[in-house]
Amino acid sequence: MNMDNIQELLINASNATSEIRILSAEKKQAVLNALADDLLANMQHIIKENLKDLNRMNDSDPKKDRLLLNEERIAGLAISVRDVAQLEDPTGKIILERTMENGLFIQKKTVALGVVGVIYEARPNVTVDVAALCIRSGNVCLLRGGSDADATNICLVNMIQNVLKSHNLNPNIVQLLPIDRKHVEELLTAEKYVDILIPRGSQQLIEFVRKNAKVPVIETGAGVCHTYIEKTADLTKAAKIVCNAKVTRPSVCNSLDTIVLDKEIAKEALPLIATLLGAYQVEMFADDFSFEILKSINYPYLAQADVEDFGREFLALKCSVKVVENTEEALNHIKQFSSKHSEAIVSEDAAKIEEFLNQVDAAAVYANASTRFTDGGVFGLGAEIGISTQKLHARGPFALEKLVTEKWVVIGNGQVR
Repeated sequence: MNMDNIQELLINASNATSEIRILSAEKKQAVLNALADDLLANMQHIIKENLKDLNRMNDSDPKKDRLLLNEERIAGLAISVRDVAQLEDPTGKIILERTMENGLFIQKKTVALGVVGVIYEARPNVTVDVAALCIRSGNVCLLRGGSDADATNICLVNMIQNVLKSHNLNPNIVQLLPIDRKHVEELLTAEKYVDILIPRGSQQLIEFVRKNAKVPVIETGAGVCHTYIEKTADLTKAAKIVCNAKVTRPSVCNSLDTIVLDKEIAKEALPLIATLLGAYQVEMFADDFSFEILKSINYPYLAQADVEDFGREFLALKCSVKVVENTEEALNHIKQFSSKHSEAIVSEDAAKIEEFLNQVDAAAVYANASTRFTDGGVFGLGAEIGISTQKLHARGPFALEKLVTEKWVVIGNGQVR
């Protein structure tokens, strides 16, 4: 898609808000269920288009796993779309009603945001998730995916627009913007047409959007996730939690990046962890104390940690290891290096658990569980646009319930002030 500017697309999106805003909940559900059906019916075509993108990406690129759409993942997308369809409509909810002494009737209710712009990288599942969430919540969406997933995104958006047209709806309710970089600035400054922007991807992308946007921004932050193994922890349980958090989907934002553990149990805990992580060839960047332990057991995927290995989102089968003297030092380390996404403690000490859950500043905090659970679907919210790490409007899984704002409705009978 080549064009000098995206002005026409922006105008089309703004105009489409009046149409989707008045759709009934039943109509929106019907559209989403039809989309789920089409995802399954066109599975092989989606895989074929996705393969075009995959073939352009180097096998060593950690984004390749996020780019992949196979039968299992497409089936999962269809289930997710159906889940969103079944969720309660977040618009039109009455938050407050009162009649004032002067007879004015005042009501506050939820309404759609309007036009939602989402800028994201090599994750074509985001295309479907965002479209489904926006349709269900009565919003129009402008999707600006990365060049890595362009063939897949074009395929998916064409499918979504065909579903909209088959229901006699404006296809501009969901639009895919061209990937030319020159259009990003135009989107970031389109405050006349776009109500909110959501960047989803690398820290670089998020910072660029935050620094250059005139449109209000909700950040879905990078995940630098820690798991702290406290000295009273069940070490077998701890090793399994660490392994799950690191190896199940290393390329996603809720995967583990740093193991923090008490010095008192490090010599016993690290061999257990190493046995599990070694089976997946996880490279560990260890501080001085943990390096000597792992070296003594001949851990084959070992490197000496540098300063930049802490606070680093690996997005690969790699992690760093930090040994601390006590919980206070662990909390300080996490405070310094956390991206405020998801943090976990493994402990059998109820007081230490309570201290950790209260003291750690993150969107999601865990006790004796993997950080991999931070997900809108897992939390019962349907799909998500991303995990918000900021504190205004939305925090944690940014899902259907947060794609609304508020409107005051005031009804009088000639009252003047």
